[in-house]
Amino acid sequence: MGTPADRAHAQRASPNAVYDRARAAGVRLVRVAYCDNANLIRAKAAPLDSLGGILKYGVGFSVAQQALPILGDTPLPASGLSPIGEVWLVPDPDTFTVLPYNQGAAVMLGDFQTEPGGPWAHDPRACLRRAAEAAAADGLEVQAAFEPEFYLLRPAAGGTPGGAGSSYMVAGRESAGGYEPIDRTNFAMTIAHDAAHETLRDLVDTLNTMGLDVALIYPESGPGQFEVSIRHAHALAAADRHILLREGVRGVATHHGLAASFAPAPFAASAGSGCHLHMSLWRDEQNVMYDEHDRLHLSPLAYSWIAGVLAHLPALCALVAPSVNSYARLRPYSWAGAFACYGPENREAAIRVITPRRGPALCNIELKTCDGSANPYLALAGVIAAGLDGVRRKLAPGDPVEVDPASLPEPERRKRGIVPLPATLGEAADALENDGTIQEILGAPLTRSFLAVRRGEWDALRDLEPAAVAQRHLLVY
Repeated sequence: MGTPADRAHAQRASPNAVYDRARAAGVRLVRVAYCDNANLIRAKAAPLDSLGGILKYGVGFSVAQQALPILGDTPLPASGLSPIGEVWLVPDPDTFTVLPYNQGAAVMLGDFQTEPGGPWAHDPRACLRRAAEAAAADGLEVQAAFEPEFYLLRPAAGGTPGGAGSSYMVAGRESAGGYEPIDRTNFAMTIAHDAAHETLRDLVDTLNTMGLDVALIYPESGPGQFEVSIRHAHALAAADRHILLREGVRGVATHHGLAASFAPAPFAASAGSGCHLHMSLWRDEQNVMYDEHDRLHLSPLAYSWIAGVLAHLPALCALVAPSVNSYARLRPYSWAGAFACYGPENREAAIRVITPRRGPALCNIELKTCDGSANPYLALAGVIAAGLDGVRRKLAPGDPVEVDPASLPEPERRKRGIVPLPATLGEAADALENDGTIQEILGAPLTRSFLAVRRGEWDALRDLEPAAVAQRHLLVY
């Protein structure tokens, strides 16, 4: 993961600096954006000349924004929120980012404030800030990076892009919503690189221009599926960077006449898409997860952190795999981490321990359970709370699992404490409702609104055929 970097939030940029950057880049419209409980990225845009007041006071939104599922813009009463009431999204100048794929446009991510100016209890970004501060109080800095997989799709012959309907076959090729994958290849095949070369080239250039520092991009197992990894950052910046990455991928795809889908399982017959969460722990510029004398090169603190995440993982599934579509992916033999266990380079375990071949600074762990329907602020906040609980209670994760956990007989899994993760969003929501540690970092208001949104989606979609569920999520994420 490298030494701690990207400490831009320590000293916030001034409004004048934002204006200077915007004018130099020819920006005319600035979006002020946030990510909601349903993991939809929403924004209002302001002309550059009116940005001064917005930087100071923010942009007004109804409190009902955190009560909206992916199904539409009708607030769910169980959230406790209604169209009555206003909050203000105040942009963080440090997140100012020019959008190279839209000439004259830029974006800033914001924090929701109440009328008196304090943080809003339903704000996911404020939740992650609280989690990072809790880690800092224990002398730890969390470094993280989200590593998403996504499908690149093109209009299907004979299909209607964006149209309704379940998955179907077009000339032997799986299609959905009028789109089909841009290729029919397997993992890392060079012909997939060739087929998508211009899009991938422009995507890397765009993400690098946005300051995201692409490390790798390559074809994944599904047809038209790709994975991209970017440089890590401290917790809040890592979530911000993932939001910007999603915006960049979809923006570039649109300019190439394509669509990008981060949905967990967009096609029933193809590989699901994860959004693997990498993390490491730092103190005084040193990676304190690393121990050169340990067989897995993990410190006692790292083992306790892993144990905490595993102990709370059933409840965390509501945050890291929070869509109905998530559970079409989160299955054994799918490289998705469907069992609560850990192991060295074990891609069927929920937590994969990364071999630090490039030295102590690169020692990190990967939560494979996370997918593209997760709000990154809430996902990372919950994982931090779980890890800290393990550290504070000095939990032990048991022995590492060095085989596919699904291959073990069920009695042996039970003996070793290898727990299968929830099989549905409903089960995950139940687990969150019974986990005080994760609820504490969310706070009661955010817990209520989040569960209302995700339970609303579960209730509406639970009885649909898998193809219809996939279709509903295809272009939402």
